[in-house]
Amino acid sequence: MKTKIYSILIAVIAVFGLTNCQEDYLEKFPLDQPSEATFWSTQTELELSVNAMYTSLYFTDRDATHVPYQFLLDLATDITWDRNLSSWRLISQGLITPNDADVIGKTWDNAYKTIGQANRHLANMSRAQEVTDPEVYERLAAEARFFRAYWYHYLTQLYGDVPLVTQPIDIFDAELPKSDKSEIHQFIVDELQEIADILPESYPSAENGRITSGAALALLAREALFNGDYDLTIAATSEIMSSGEYTLYPDYSTLFTYAAEQNSEEILTIHFSRSNQLTHETPVHVRGRLGGGFATKIPTQALIDSYACVDGLRIDESPLYDATDPFNNRDPRMQATCVLPGSIFLGYLFETHPDSVTTWDYNTDPPRLVANLESTHPYATFSGYQYRKYVNDEEHQFRRECELNIMLIRYAEVVLMYAEAKIEKGELDATVYEAIDEVRDRAGIPGLTTGLSQSELRDAVRQERKVEFAFEGLRFFDIRRWGIAEDVMPGTLYGRPKGDYEASYIPVFDENGTPHYDAYGDQLRQFDERSFDPTKDYLWPIPQKELDINANLRQNNKY
Repeated sequence: MKTKIYSILIAVIAVFGLTNCQEDYLEKFPLDQPSEATFWSTQTELELSVNAMYTSLYFTDRDATHVPYQFLLDLATDITWDRNLSSWRLISQGLITPNDADVIGKTWDNAYKTIGQANRHLANMSRAQEVTDPEVYERLAAEARFFRAYWYHYLTQLYGDVPLVTQPIDIFDAELPKSDKSEIHQFIVDELQEIADILPESYPSAENGRITSGAALALLAREALFNGDYDLTIAATSEIMSSGEYTLYPDYSTLFTYAAEQNSEEILTIHFSRSNQLTHETPVHVRGRLGGGFATKIPTQALIDSYACVDGLRIDESPLYDATDPFNNRDPRMQATCVLPGSIFLGYLFETHPDSVTTWDYNTDPPRLVANLESTHPYATFSGYQYRKYVNDEEHQFRRECELNIMLIRYAEVVLMYAEAKIEKGELDATVYEAIDEVRDRAGIPGLTTGLSQSELRDAVRQERKVEFAFEGLRFFDIRRWGIAEDVMPGTLYGRPKGDYEASYIPVFDENGTPHYDAYGDQLRQFDERSFDPTKDYLWPIPQKELDINANLRQNNKY
């Protein structure tokens, strides 16, 4: 059952068009929508105001790609590629400019629009204090503060120093200079620490999806980890882990399906519902041609080869690995995340060998041979692989109207953040192994050998994050905060072999766990060239339109 909160959102969007902070400042009382001069006067209006902020979690890079923005960040990494000639391609090629409107501009706009909503809500909500349940009043203020902190977290990670706005402003006050990222980081930390003590640990099922104390603590842990505050990361994750509110969902292979919705691993989730006309189009962009999709967002060979064997060893180290049968004896998360040649997907035998001009359709009884569009269509998957994550076999007809909920923060991230922070502090105790092994055990691979060095444990937790969260957007931030983007991004992007998988096709891995294909790269599909300038590309440019209207803003380096 889809939750009550998103039923309310449709009404909010229809009648309460909250705009960004640089809005019309004239005092008007419109007849067709709520006025800021009279709104925030009842408990219902406070609830509507906060509910409107939830829509900010689901926005897209452009009108044509209705895929949650957080996923799309992976397109500018080494493990995922966008076939569209999009801004994400330009980011990964080091060619993005301040004039980009699809990603650079929309990200900034969505963040500051929501921050403006939160600021106005917090400044005006006292109008309704006397007629609002005190507990509800305090909670709604905390939820608004969460969304403000959430988007400042994204702004600082993507753009670095940005203006810090914590009060409503009108157009004449809008020319604010940048604030130091460190100042905004402290603001985010202070806000999240305070509201974590106010927000409830859980809600009744009808309100499932609202911001909890666990969500505030998880975002706090992420903010702390991304900024190197390991003590705070450990404290925040430890509080979540000891709360008893969350556990790993037992089956990774069904974690991203309808069967697992509203499970114990969810901490921050976008809820969708066709009946409320709030859906996403993830399936159509990752499915192949036979499944009625376009396969525009696809995994690379680098991701496929990053999955270990079932003995926990890398493919160049494991005796179980057979390069002629490369998908056998592998980490089960590979099959759960990606569609591999020889597997069944959406009722079809998925095969991308160029000689496979027909394939089996198991959607009929008896099965029948059909033209294999995954091999013959000019715009079939360029890498030879597709993403399976968040695509359900039973949802053939709803490729553009998917209502499968999407997890933005889940408990597995909390566990691995705890482990990483402990490793970076040099506290290599049993709890580190327990945390990493909890995720590995759920995946179906053995735990770590004890007695590992700090460097070896660091490699282990980075490997887990890479394969556990593929196509969830975290890889974008990870390679940047670890300072390895300049090592893993540049060069040719590879897919499957052009023909058969040969025994000699075993990549060489570098110190970052990145596979290299120098010995046989000409035998693999090649579909893009990436670059990364470490003096420029760790940050995005400030949108040019913001510089044009704000003389106090300064552009980031080299843009």
